[in-house]
Amino acid sequence: MSELQWYVMYTASRSEKKVAKRLREKGWDVYLPLVTELRQWSDRKKKVERPLFNGYVFVKTQRNQLWECLQEPGAVKFVHFSGQHATVREEDLDKIKRIVETGVAVETDGTEIEPGEQVEVIGGPLQNMVGECIEKGNKDYFVIRIPGIYQNMLINLPRKYLQVLPSKAS
Repeated sequence: MSELQWYVMYTASRSEKKVAKRLREKGWDVYLPLVTELRQWSDRKKKVERPLFNGYVFVKTQRNQLWECLQEPGAVKFVHFSGQHATVREEDLDKIKRIVETGVAVETDGTEIEPGEQVEVIGGPLQNMVGECIEKGNKDYFVIRIPGIYQNMLINLPRKYLQVLPSKAS
């Protein structure tokens, strides 16, 4: 019997919450990172929860049970890279959960970013997290890479909270 892994399911547009709910109701271990943002309409403002990664739901299952998960309405397919099912490590999901739980403003970015300085957060709710520091559009971002889905989480943090780590190449 194969071991449980976090697989990345692609859903129909704007179906992430419904698919995650249905899968949970059927007993699957599901994670859908949601962020709250303030939306402006012509007559009011409202806080809404939206998926951090559009179209993605993480499902912990065995490879031979992927087909069962796809039977839910709104489930499209499991994400593949280079002919292999995309999986995400538990420690990467723990990082995503920690960032989402803090409520810090976060963006996602699927573009390839050249490796930058390795930094550690030395203050605030993400203290002790290690990642990269990049500059994008005159702002400094703390980057957490999620290699299993080729996504990056960009968190705008003041430089005073970042400490450059010594280079490993000596």
